[in-house]
Amino acid sequence: MNTGLQLYNTLTRKKELFEPLNAPHVGMYVCGPTVYSDVHLGNCRTFISFDLIFRYLKYSGYKVRYVRNITDAGHLEGDRDEGDDKFAKRAKLEELEPMEIVQKYTLGFHDVLRMFNTLPPSIEPTATGHIIEQIEMIKEIMNNGYAYESNGTIYFDVEKYSETYNYTILTNRNLEDMLANTRELGGQNEKRGRLDFALWIKAKPETLMRWASPWGEGFPGWHIECSAMSAKYLGAEFDIHGGGMDLAATHHTNEIAQSEACSHKQPAKYWMHTNMLTVNGTRMSKSAGNGFLPEQLFAGDHDLLEKGFSPMTVKFFMLQAHYRSTLDFSNEALDASEKGFKRLMNALSLLVKLTPSESSDFEITPIADNCVKAMNDDFNSPVVIAELFEASRIINTVYDGKGKISAAELAKLKQLMQDFVYDIFGLKDEETSNIALNSVLDMVIDLRQAAKENKDYATSDKIRLGLQSMGIQLKDSKDGTTWNKA
Repeated sequence: MNTGLQLYNTLTRKKELFEPLNAPHVGMYVCGPTVYSDVHLGNCRTFISFDLIFRYLKYSGYKVRYVRNITDAGHLEGDRDEGDDKFAKRAKLEELEPMEIVQKYTLGFHDVLRMFNTLPPSIEPTATGHIIEQIEMIKEIMNNGYAYESNGTIYFDVEKYSETYNYTILTNRNLEDMLANTRELGGQNEKRGRLDFALWIKAKPETLMRWASPWGEGFPGWHIECSAMSAKYLGAEFDIHGGGMDLAATHHTNEIAQSEACSHKQPAKYWMHTNMLTVNGTRMSKSAGNGFLPEQLFAGDHDLLEKGFSPMTVKFFMLQAHYRSTLDFSNEALDASEKGFKRLMNALSLLVKLTPSESSDFEITPIADNCVKAMNDDFNSPVVIAELFEASRIINTVYDGKGKISAAELAKLKQLMQDFVYDIFGLKDEETSNIALNSVLDMVIDLRQAAKENKDYATSDKIRLGLQSMGIQLKDSKDGTTWNKA
C-alpha cells in the first residue's frame, strides 16, 4: 500500500500526506452530472481526472469505494432557489416525460465516458432514488435547529449555523462581505437570511417531479442530495470529496454545512477540485460561442476546430495538464497532443518486438520510480508523461539496434508501460482497436451471409438486431453488406 501519496486539500489549501480514515479502505465521492442535457467537456475533464485518481489509488493497494451521483431532480436554473426546474423545462421543450430526459442524457453521459475509457464508479446513485434519505436528513437538520419551514419550503439557516461552525471554511471568504454583497431577490422574502438555501422546495401546481414529505408535496434542493447519498454509502465521515472548482463556492460549501448540521461531523477529510477549461485563452462557455460537446470535438464539427480529434487524443491532451491547472484548448495544442499520443502508441507497438540481450545499456527502475514519485505528488500526470516519452526513446533506440536491453530490464519496461499507460492512465491504441473491430465484424457479417444462404433467417435477423443494439448498423446491397456506427 502506497504511504507516500500527497494530496492538495482544498479545505486546508495545502498538500497533505494522504491518510485514509479506515486504511486500506478509501471512500471517494465525486459530484456527477446533472442529466438534463449533453455532457460538456468540463464535466469530462473532471471525470477523467477522478478516473485517474481512482485508478492510481487502486494501483497503490487501496480498496476504493468510488461513489459518483447522478443529479436527476431538484436542480433549478439559479443558485438561489429561483427559476424553473431544469428537467421539467427540458421535458416540455422535447415533449417528453422528465424521466425520459433523465434516461436519455444518462445513457449519453455513459457513452461519452466509455469513449474516454474511464472505469465505472463503484456505486452510481441517483437523487430520485434517495428521496427518503434526503427527507430524513432534512428532519435531523431541523431537529438540530439549523433549518426552518416557510410556506412548505425548508430553508437552511446559514447565520444560525455560522454561530457554531465556519460556513466559509472551504473558500475562506468573509461571511460579512458575502451578506453585504448578496442582493435581495423578489419572491425570496420567506427566507430569514439572504444566504439561506432550500433543502426542500414546495411544489408549484405545474411542477412535474414531486414527492410527498412531512411538509407537503415538493422536491429536494440541489445540495441535499449529495450530502444524503455520500452519508449513505460512505458514512458521515469519509476520505475524498471531489468535483469541478465551480462547485466549491456554493454546492460544496452548502454540502459541508448540511452534513455538519446533521451529524456534527465534517463530511470529507480531503476536498479536491479540478480547474476550468479555456479555448484560445477564453473561458469555455455556450454564451461565448466557444463551448463544444465531446462529439463535436471528435468529429471536428465546430467553427473553432480545424479537424476532429480522437477520444484518446483528447484524453491524452487532458492528462498532459495537471488536474488543478487551467487547460486551454486550441488546434495547435491538440495537434501536438495527437502527434505525442501516436508517438507513444508507436513505441508500444515496437515494445513487443524487442529482443533482449545479455547486457543492458538502460536502467528502467529510475524511470518507474520517477513515475511513482510524480503520481504521489498530487497526481502529477504531466511529469509521468515526460518519463513515458523517455521510456519510448529507449524502446526506439533498442529497436533501431543502437542500444541493448537485458531480459530483466525489458520485463521492467513492459511492466512500466502496462502500469502507467494502460492501467493508470486508461489509454488504449485506437488503431489496434479499430483493426480488431473490423476483423470481428467481417467475421460476423460472413456468418450472417452464410445463415441467409441456408435460409436461416432467424439467425440472420438475430445477428443484425444484436449488432444494431450495440450501435452497429448493417446495410445490405447488391455489392454485399457494409456497416457503420449508428
